[in-house]
Amino acid sequence: MTGQRIKIVLLLVFLAACSPGSSLPPLQEGGDGAYRLDTGDSINVIVFGQESLSGVFAVSDGGDVSMPLIGLVPARGLTLEAFRSEVEQRLADGFLVNPNVSAQVDTYRPIFVLGEVAAPGQFPYQPGMTVLTAVSIAGGFTYRAEQDYVSITRQRRGEQPSEARAPRDAVVQPGDVINVFERFF
Repeated sequence: MTGQRIKIVLLLVFLAACSPGSSLPPLQEGGDGAYRLDTGDSINVIVFGQESLSGVFAVSDGGDVSMPLIGLVPARGLTLEAFRSEVEQRLADGFLVNPNVSAQVDTYRPIFVLGEVAAPGQFPYQPGMTVLTAVSIAGGFTYRAEQDYVSITRQRRGEQPSEARAPRDAVVQPGDVINVFERFF
């Protein structure tokens, strides 16, 4: 009996080590500071005293924002402050005297939840979202789901997208792709 129990325990340990996603590196928390704009974001730009120049503008596939008078303004990879400063500088360069600009994210790029959830798909991002919140929005875990961790594919500034293992309480970022694994047993 004792030898058989040892074999069962070893088999369970082996199966646990082979769980989907268990070989992925852990997610690096903390991000890289301030929020960076990218395709899919919409920015509410207010040029004080100039309603015709104000509005909500989308970051294009090319990473630019098309604005009245000043044309395409690069946005991909910029913080809101850097984007605001660039708009202000371009407006001051021959269009307005001492422009005062404010910018804030109107709509963040969506997140995607795949795998063992009731309703996989694309969902709007909300600041402060966790993996568990995202899974809840996607209808919750299926009965086959691995519920302790997921994989998150994330693109960090200037790098290729990378996939990492993340716990349920990990903070989600705009543009993340969350994959909920199927458990073995």
